[in-house]
Amino acid sequence: MHFSIQFSTEGIYKEKGSKFLSFAFPVSTEQETKLNIEKIKKEHHAAKHVCFAYVIGVDKTIYRSFDAGEPSNTAGKPILGQIQSYNLTNILIVVVRYFGGTLLGTSGLIQAYKAAAADALSKAIIITKFQEEQLEIIFNYDKIGEVMKIIKTHKLEIVKQIINEKYIYIINSKISEVALISNKLNAIAIVNRMVKL
Repeated sequence: MHFSIQFSTEGIYKEKGSKFLSFAFPVSTEQETKLNIEKIKKEHHAAKHVCFAYVIGVDKTIYRSFDAGEPSNTAGKPILGQIQSYNLTNILIVVVRYFGGTLLGTSGLIQAYKAAAADALSKAIIITKFQEEQLEIIFNYDKIGEVMKIIKTHKLEIVKQIINEKYIYIINSKISEVALISNKLNAIAIVNRMVKL
């Protein structure tokens, strides 16, 4: 089980004329983080600094923070700290700074980036996600009622349906329930375990 955000959110923090605009994105790959960072850079091309941090993966082993020219550890690290304080993964937070003419100092920058990230997170819907595995179910048309009963009982998500001579459903199942669901379905269908998500 892990926690992430459901939708993208935005936040803002102002200090001594500087504006810190924050953007939180749900992501699942480093490629997604790059695309979102590039999008923000294009939208805010006049900004002095575009700093970010992200954490990816159930085990949170993929992470990075970037100060974008701010003094070392004054931007990316406070943003990453907010992600960690919420115990989140599969998330990117980008903070754009528009300089207001007054230097904030090291502690002022740390507080500003932390507050901007926190504002975006305060507007986010935090969701609980479970590790899932995909199952392929192959069955005859006359078994559709029984298959659908199991799918509804266990609140499974049908990802894909293929209808030929046989029905093929690709479903997502919590890893903790794969054995139970497979046992129930094996009596009426062919069940193949697929990719872990």
